[in-house]
Amino acid sequence: MRPARWGAFAGAAALALMGGTAQVAQADSAHHGGDATTTPIKHVVVIFQENVSFDHYFGTYPVAANTDGTKFTASKKTPKDIDTVAHAGLLTKNPNQYAPKRLGPDKALTCDQNHNYGAEQYAGNGGKADAYVQNTETSTCSGGLFGEPGLVMDYYDGNTVTGLWNYAQHYSMSDNSWSNTYGPSTPGALNLISGQTHGVISVDPKTGSENPTQTATPDAYTVVSPDAKGVGTVINDPDPAYDDCSDSDHTGTNALASMQGKNIGDLLNAKNVSWGWFQGGFRPGTAWDGKAGDYASCRTVTHTNIGGAASEDYSPHHSPFQYYKSTANPHHLPPKNVAEIGHNGQANHNYDLTDFDSALKAGNLPAVSFLKAAEYQDGHAGYSDPTDEQNFLVKEINALQSSPDWKDTAVVIAYDDSDGWYDHAFAAPQNGSKNTSLGSNGKAVDSPACQAGPAAAGGYADRCGPGTRQPLLVISPYSKVNSVDHTRTEQASITQFIEDNWKTGRIGDASFDATSGSLLGAFDFKHPNNKQVLLNTNGSVKSVRPIGFSGVGNGGTGGGNGHHDTNAAAGTAGGSGNAPTTQLAETGSSSPALPLGITGGALVVGAGALYYARKHRRTPLTTA
Repeated sequence: MRPARWGAFAGAAALALMGGTAQVAQADSAHHGGDATTTPIKHVVVIFQENVSFDHYFGTYPVAANTDGTKFTASKKTPKDIDTVAHAGLLTKNPNQYAPKRLGPDKALTCDQNHNYGAEQYAGNGGKADAYVQNTETSTCSGGLFGEPGLVMDYYDGNTVTGLWNYAQHYSMSDNSWSNTYGPSTPGALNLISGQTHGVISVDPKTGSENPTQTATPDAYTVVSPDAKGVGTVINDPDPAYDDCSDSDHTGTNALASMQGKNIGDLLNAKNVSWGWFQGGFRPGTAWDGKAGDYASCRTVTHTNIGGAASEDYSPHHSPFQYYKSTANPHHLPPKNVAEIGHNGQANHNYDLTDFDSALKAGNLPAVSFLKAAEYQDGHAGYSDPTDEQNFLVKEINALQSSPDWKDTAVVIAYDDSDGWYDHAFAAPQNGSKNTSLGSNGKAVDSPACQAGPAAAGGYADRCGPGTRQPLLVISPYSKVNSVDHTRTEQASITQFIEDNWKTGRIGDASFDATSGSLLGAFDFKHPNNKQVLLNTNGSVKSVRPIGFSGVGNGGTGGGNGHHDTNAAAGTAGGSGNAPTTQLAETGSSSPALPLGITGGALVVGAGALYYARKHRRTPLTTA
């Protein structure tokens, strides 16, 4: 802790101990390039994963079979009212052609399901949720992937997705979070950063010329429902126009997509708030040679998943800022140095995932960071899996929680789409669409439920939503503990939180950022939990400590039951560690806006937080 700041914290502690109150200034955010925030959160890290429905990962939460995989035992204080397929009584009496079945860790590698805009609508069947097998199932596939009839209905539990279940135990999750619109990866990624999938124009991949004019016809895959000027909506996965690696390093002939309007990056730039998109494989295998008409190459950067199958790390259509000219890094140029990360420079806020690790290690964490795993770790069925995904999540979140910046950070884990996996829940359309042209399935692009929905905002077709339900977790010292938030949120709720926290204003032009529900239900800013929860690679809990703990021992490296009771020692769940564990009670806990509390008379200082710790629970000393 810097000596100059010690006095402020000590003074606040003294006032609090005397029964008074003190307003301690929030950490100066100028170091990371941004004005003061409206909440104590100074860093938001969005980990945006691929293709999982809520029921696919949390369908029986918090009850795991414990017949194989990593053992999971839930706290008795876990909320009971969670909208899972098990809670709804649909594990056996299910209206679909097949009932849901548990997938064990030995079936982590599966076929990819159909997750097209129209297919997902018809699978939900206007709320009956009874037509998944007919519309989104892929039961057989090649490459050693597991498939069987009824696969689309199946789910994992806490013996496979142990890490996510343990994060839910110690922090906050939602059982009511949705895609803004139906459809695959690109619409989900665009909704995350702009709340907008309308405004696309097609671009010729060879010349770079924009296709839409009064006389030209835009590419039908890239632009859907174009207006007279060729401007339409994205419902598919066209590659971005401003990316050397699009169309297989520009060796293909598919039309590219350019988005008009603004995104959250533009708003953050206007407020001088540091930010970055960090994606696995963004650093090209062959760098751009600096010559006009030549391109960087990404195809040679690959990894193998747990099954030994290799895939390219970088997927252009998973990189949303590359669709906007203002926020693109076409040639995949690296930052000149670590200090430039998050700020204006030749990389223009688009970086390789390794640059995030470097910035975090150097104490240069941007105010807003978006993390996108390399394909083999992004969770997308067909080439990724829950095990590889968990390895990525645990690595990055452990690093964040071990850094000095953890004290004022919020990690949001969200997904781009459901992959078409079964989910019993349905959200009636709040934004309708009446596209009656025939899709690839021989049916109207928009289902009867979408056609009957409210008028399309802005008059923009093909943005029917909310779409499918996906997992959403908020991991932060300021998140509620073992909490399930029932507030309806969407992907653009994340955009909205960033906008409100840094006072950027809204994107406008019928963006869903103005209408998506709030993430605030996941937080308790008056009573921070002050926890550092480190996981083992198998998802079990390694240690649970108060932020700033500097004791000896690493909490163990073994497996365990994946859960700590309130006063359990760190080694209990993690193995043979000898570090003591201090943890807030899972319900009814309270502490002030800064981590300040009383415990057994011992003064503990760490990570910029001063607090007293009581043996069993914290007692609030001030009210924020």
